[in-house]
Amino acid sequence: MKPANFLVIMSDEHDPRWMGCSGARLMHTPHLDRLAARGLRFTDAYTTCPICVPARAAFATGKYIHQIGFWDNADPYDGSVPSWHHRLRERGHRVVSVGKLHFRSTDDDNGFSEEIVPMNVFERKGDLYGLLRGDDMPPRADGKKLAGLAGPGESEYTWYDREIAARAQIWLREQAPKHRDRPWVLFVSFVAPHFPLTAPPHWYYRYPFDRVPMPKLYREKNLHPYVRDQAENTGYDKYFEDEAAVKRARAGYLGLISSLDENIGHILETLEDSKLTSSTRILYTSDHGDNMGARGLWGKQVLYEEAAKVPMLLAGPDIPAGVRREPVSHVDFYPTLMQCLGAPAPEASGVSLLGRIPERTVLSEYHASSSRAGEYMIRHGRWKYVYFVRYPDQPQLFDLEADPEELRDLGTDKAHGAMRTECHKRLLAMLDPEEVDRKAKRRQAELVAANGGREAVIRRGSFAYSPPPGLKAEFDQ
Repeated sequence: MKPANFLVIMSDEHDPRWMGCSGARLMHTPHLDRLAARGLRFTDAYTTCPICVPARAAFATGKYIHQIGFWDNADPYDGSVPSWHHRLRERGHRVVSVGKLHFRSTDDDNGFSEEIVPMNVFERKGDLYGLLRGDDMPPRADGKKLAGLAGPGESEYTWYDREIAARAQIWLREQAPKHRDRPWVLFVSFVAPHFPLTAPPHWYYRYPFDRVPMPKLYREKNLHPYVRDQAENTGYDKYFEDEAAVKRARAGYLGLISSLDENIGHILETLEDSKLTSSTRILYTSDHGDNMGARGLWGKQVLYEEAAKVPMLLAGPDIPAGVRREPVSHVDFYPTLMQCLGAPAPEASGVSLLGRIPERTVLSEYHASSSRAGEYMIRHGRWKYVYFVRYPDQPQLFDLEADPEELRDLGTDKAHGAMRTECHKRLLAMLDPEEVDRKAKRRQAELVAANGGREAVIRRGSFAYSPPPGLKAEFDQ
């Protein structure tokens, strides 16, 4: 494969099933659909962790969370683990980021040649409140504000996304022509469709309530206790008083996806206008998905398909068109990118997405806000297995080929005991769940102590989302 420029586009919280190319007929995503049509669409791609900071650290390093130790939204990437940005810059490539990084700070060497309008964790610390886990974790206080913000309008995030798109277009027109000696890499990272679910009106009203479906298993009572723990701690759903309020939030989410698609379209059009399309490979993905009301959950933080799956579209020169259904992971991007630029990737835990993908176990894990203990998911062929440290006798097992919506949990079904045992052995071959849980909690306890202890962290309060550059977080007590 001949080395070529590479454009990486990442969004935030995009469940991949909400695209036209995924079969969602109500969605208006023409630019993503065209990208998928001329390249590869991976139907079963997974985040390494369904929350922003760990997911982005893993995407940068090509490793799973338990291997790198960036556990939660208060433990951000600091450049200490080599990333693909570092390795490509070392080889003389221009590697530039535009937009959200969610790393610790621009004072760290994050591996980029340049960081344009970067968004990192607030005050180099991030969400300290989310460090308080276990049986006595305090409830979060930001759900009321998030529910109230859902609807038509503009937010600091929609403004920021337009700035990101503008800066990316400027770089492609003015800076890309200066780097013809070897391929460049441009990482463009948006915040949509991350909450607040405030969508530009021209997109929000494209999704009238009679076309917006209600979430599946909404306020279903017989759900896994892990769902109950999450729902009780976040308190998000209790602020939706009726069906109209739920659909208002979902229309906001769908509108944000179309707004994201619009911004991506401006960048792809700039590539075409600048005659760079034929010499540039493109990957589109998101850091994780969003429950969007399924099972009464909003946001991410669980390992159901809505939150754990990510879009994965790969297009450009020498990339065949088609759909691939093998389970893949964000850890696979590092070796894919390096292959596309003719460089080795000895540190990555994944495999290249180009060529044959071997049968293997794909992992996602969660050790962050609103979880009392660690949660682990593996994909093994058609089977999905979820193990909970707090509920070791209540694992979940889904046959995603027969039950893609995860409506029938086979985790305690005697007829599937052999498959459950095999999946658990595959999980144990990758890590020790209880030991990894203890390791994460030790680190979190250290960070709490370093920030004045539990009461100081509670007094600081929680905030709903990280502020864009130049703004401050709004804390909720």
